[in-house]
Amino acid sequence: MQNQKVVKIVGEESKYHTKIKDWPESERPREKILNNGAASLSDAELLAVLIRSGSGKITAVDVAKKMLSDFQTLNSLVARSIPELKKYKGIGNTKAVTLAAAFEFGRRVAASWDEKKFRVLTPQDVADKYLPALRDTKQEVFKVLLLDSANHLLKDVEVTRGTLNSSLVHPREVFRAAITEPAAAIILLHNHPSGNPEPSADDIQITKQLVEASKIIGIPVHDHIILGGNSFVSFAERGIL
Repeated sequence: MQNQKVVKIVGEESKYHTKIKDWPESERPREKILNNGAASLSDAELLAVLIRSGSGKITAVDVAKKMLSDFQTLNSLVARSIPELKKYKGIGNTKAVTLAAAFEFGRRVAASWDEKKFRVLTPQDVADKYLPALRDTKQEVFKVLLLDSANHLLKDVEVTRGTLNSSLVHPREVFRAAITEPAAAIILLHNHPSGNPEPSADDIQITKQLVEASKIIGIPVHDHIILGGNSFVSFAERGIL
């Protein structure tokens, strides 16, 4: 009865209730990748390839469609923890770890770039590069982006991880790498795991403290960008820097 309930929710055609090896070769996800490339597969079929096999009468495609149905979007799915993935029938430690590794690899690819060519011209440029990597992070991560005189990114430095306050984000930690590099300017960046990028009172206080320090050190703060969900807030755009 439990298997029938899952199949009903998935709403898959009758062929998906037989073993995938019994499907026509042109319909099997792995063969489709070999013959037509990965782009020819649906989201569920790609996920099924990672899952590899189902459980009982439930195929890997059934499980994949159920997961996609539950979480609605790919961004929501890839944010799931290993215990959450293991709640699905047929997903044990090995499959859950495989999925988690694939999701993390995808985030890293999306966040990667050629640093020598990456130039920051707008806050949106920063958001486009860092949202994929930080969107699903469960803790607040505070980074400093080091820029040269032409606003090319030299490197980014993680200053702290956890709930932000002025004692954790100290000017000496923020500007140490900027002085060593040396950087012509910096951008402050952190995420809000809640998904709401609106700055808190602590965010504003920390920013004011760092801007004052930058005037003494001689390395200006171009912006402080807060990422939350799929959006961001730029202090420079808001005129509160």
